[in-house]
Amino acid sequence: MYLEIVSPEATLFSSEVDSVILPGINGEFEMLKNHAPIVSLLKEGTIKINTNSQSTLVVDELHASVVPQKDNKKILTVKINSGTLEMKDNKVIILAD
Repeated sequence: MYLEIVSPEATLFSSEVDSVILPGINGEFEMLKNHAPIVSLLKEGTIKINTNSQSTLVVDELHASVVPQKDNKKILTVKINSGTLEMKDNKVIILAD
């Protein structure tokens, strides 16, 4: 699935990913490929992006880090204050503050 994280200032992340774990207003949830279409509000917390690819993460005002995992997998983490998420047709767009 394709993930794009944007802020009012810039695109922070744009790449194919395996999964993404998000801080929803009713608790943390994970999204995988072929997830049903959804729109959700996000609260302050950490977005965890699971990927095998050499993704490029541009950091502006948000704090981000990369944690190496087994089998060339990586977990990228991005801290957000709040946001809105939309997933449709295997494309996830996060508007983050």
